[in-house]
Amino acid sequence: MAEQKRDCYEVLGLKKGASDSEIKKAFYKLAKQYHPDANPGDKAAEARFKEINEAYSVLSDPEKRSRYDQYGWAGLDPSAGGGFGGFEGFGGFSEGFDVGDLFGDLFGGMFGGGRSRSSRGPRRGDDISARVTVSFEEAAFGCKKEIRYARVESCPTCSGSGGTGVENCPKCGGRGQVTVQQRTPFGYMQSTQACDACKGKGKIIKNPCKDCRGTGLQRRNKVLEINIPGGISDGMRVSVRGQGNAGINGGSAGDLVVDVNVRPHEVFRRNGFDLLCTLPITFVEAALGAKVTVPTLDGQVELTIPEGTQSGTTFSLKGKGTQTLDGKGRGNLLVTVDVEVPRGLDKKQKDALAAFGQLCEDGHYAKKSSFFSKFKKK
Repeated sequence: MAEQKRDCYEVLGLKKGASDSEIKKAFYKLAKQYHPDANPGDKAAEARFKEINEAYSVLSDPEKRSRYDQYGWAGLDPSAGGGFGGFEGFGGFSEGFDVGDLFGDLFGGMFGGGRSRSSRGPRRGDDISARVTVSFEEAAFGCKKEIRYARVESCPTCSGSGGTGVENCPKCGGRGQVTVQQRTPFGYMQSTQACDACKGKGKIIKNPCKDCRGTGLQRRNKVLEINIPGGISDGMRVSVRGQGNAGINGGSAGDLVVDVNVRPHEVFRRNGFDLLCTLPITFVEAALGAKVTVPTLDGQVELTIPEGTQSGTTFSLKGKGTQTLDGKGRGNLLVTVDVEVPRGLDKKQKDALAAFGQLCEDGHYAKKSSFFSKFKKK
């Protein structure tokens, strides 16, 4: 039997619904603690590190996280096995995680062998979260929705350059890093850190842009029309690539991650891609059989109720459910009938019903006969 995997949120010590920053913070903390280089020869720490890496690779990816939140591990491609993040020699981290940064944070660049964080290289922009509410029908068949949000973009005044008169930082010589020495009980220790004069960029701007103050970035309002796929469920997410905050130093932009809320329907309920509906029918319709009208998302259809139908019987209308997420089919509409007993009968109606009851024998009521036959056997 395959080993049961732990919940990703449990692995990282988080609750479901944790923000992206909380997930990243928890991952960095645990990765430092259990990294094999910090626990040489410790097989338990190695296994824990692999589990942490796998959980982060799922929760840091909006699409994987959306499928995992709805279906658990079953919602992810089983061919990916236990290594969704590509666990290869402890190096299979998701985009944005630098193993060198981890070593630098762990050991502080001591003995001149570590790496420190630098702002010179390209960095991916942050993801932006948004929320949209759609109707039950829009979720079933898909729709387009306008999203209004604010994002960080390249400054149009300076075209993202930050200003004019760019030159190498005189303090670090354009490297973006400086070497510092610290006196410790073990002697002098050497470490490398980001230059405080240029903030690790290696360049300074003599004439900063007044609109962006030399950052090359501006916060601007944006309106974007996004596609909501048919078959989406309440609480799922839609990720729009490259529509988040702009990257730095030529890095790619982050994503716009939209949480989708679906308004409930007065008649239908969802079970995956199937719709559920309870249809009241009369005692006469159930006993004699009838053709009744059933509502669907496509309009009304006719359903044949066989003679002697019992309350709670479910009929399936093929292809009348919601669209599947891949757009290649639709679920079914499951109609459960509820036989309604008449109320407020007048004397004539009661007499007619009593006469009908006298004409019926025990054989007409299979459930009743079966129930009392159990007592006769004792």
